[in-house]
Amino acid sequence: MIRKPLKALLPDRGILQIKGDTSVEVRGLSSHSAQAQEGHVFFALKGIHRDGKRFIPDALKAGASVIVSDTSEVELSPHVCLVVVDDVIAVMAEMARRYYDDPSSKLQLVGVTGTNGKTSVARWCYDMWTSLGVGAGCITTIDIRMVGEVSPSRLTTPDLLELYRLLHQMVRKGIRYVSMEVSSHAIDQRRIEGLRFHTAIFTNISHEHLDYHGDMKSYIFTKKRFFDELSPEAHALVNIDDPRGEVMSQNTRAKKYTYALMRPADYKAKVLQADLSGMELEMDQARVYTPITGSYNAYNLLACYGALRIGGFDREDVLQAISALRPIEGRMEILPPTPEGVTAIIDFAHTPDALKNLLQHVRKMVSPSSRLIVVFGCGGDRDRDKRPDMGYIAARLADVVVLTSDNPRNEDPIDIIKEIEKGIPADLRSKVWIIEDRAEAIRLSHALAESGDVVVIAGKGHERYQIIGEKKIPFSDREVWMQLS
Repeated sequence: MIRKPLKALLPDRGILQIKGDTSVEVRGLSSHSAQAQEGHVFFALKGIHRDGKRFIPDALKAGASVIVSDTSEVELSPHVCLVVVDDVIAVMAEMARRYYDDPSSKLQLVGVTGTNGKTSVARWCYDMWTSLGVGAGCITTIDIRMVGEVSPSRLTTPDLLELYRLLHQMVRKGIRYVSMEVSSHAIDQRRIEGLRFHTAIFTNISHEHLDYHGDMKSYIFTKKRFFDELSPEAHALVNIDDPRGEVMSQNTRAKKYTYALMRPADYKAKVLQADLSGMELEMDQARVYTPITGSYNAYNLLACYGALRIGGFDREDVLQAISALRPIEGRMEILPPTPEGVTAIIDFAHTPDALKNLLQHVRKMVSPSSRLIVVFGCGGDRDRDKRPDMGYIAARLADVVVLTSDNPRNEDPIDIIKEIEKGIPADLRSKVWIIEDRAEAIRLSHALAESGDVVVIAGKGHERYQIIGEKKIPFSDREVWMQLS
């Protein structure tokens, strides 16, 4: 446990008043009352649904020694210090920075934002650094990696205190290069407040999270804030083949870089040949082969190339590192063919754009005599507008569509399926099967498939659970399929 005097942690400005004992030695930071202990600072954050001030009594009972709040109307004992501030998150970020010795200033921190591709870019940057022999860390939706050590993730981007703690831990392990996903929720909720990013990457943007942001304009400008707040010493690397790529970096103070497949850019690539086993690319005027496939992955690999080149790595070394990369679990993961000659692909595609890109790529790889079968659903308690769009895309691009449950959460799976079905034209409904039970839906796709067919199981990817109600039930698309083969 790190111990520091309160005075050393307080920001130089923004403090309105301090009440109580200011001589306390801080032993930990917490924004959750259940985690507060003796000697901890408790930050009373105002969340989307709950106000942290309600939990101040719980934090005090747990032994918190310092309370940071935006109100002075708190009853405290003489031995507890109350710090009243205008902006609790700003002060929390500054105190975390000082408490953990400003970890991001000691790292080459690469943040990746966009609708699709965040996990792949962040993870492949880590894999490339590792293959080049430098200490690396990675924070993604799938897991957290530190020089080979792997632990599970709870959020795409951890909360602010957890993020500072993780980066401090990485610094102590000798790590100097870290890649991380930066979600729109994290930007909006200021979970990356105060971090010093070396490079910020924009992959693409399409319909997603409108249940949270309300509309596309708000979603786009939330992403843009990440680049607007970069320092002049940082680097902004954006995909300018995406219509919003230039918008992302137009007001940034960071040094600007671009990447593209279709337009002139600082980092340019071209897909020379692709099949289900991999791709040959021309990248920065050199040829490179990778067992990773999909034109959307060509963009992701190019983003990684640009990030490492901006970070000072040699061109030939970076190209060699790309050739050594392997697919990520649940991201265009091609399973071994069945004895009957059927290929299955597991992918996390859960947005209209991701599903379209995935199916278009696989369609090109399937022979005219073979069929493309897709199994998918949509998550409950999330953006409902995308459901009919995904139904339309699947029916247009696949030969057989099996609609099923994803993570229904607190919605009825059949209601979700009906909303997906609304987007399917009447003349294409004959190719659609509806099987609510996801395991049964996968079994049906296996039974329907014949030699040469490709089955795409989309939406859950790496996940090893289904969220039904408030419970996480063990479940894996991969394991269900492999048991059939």
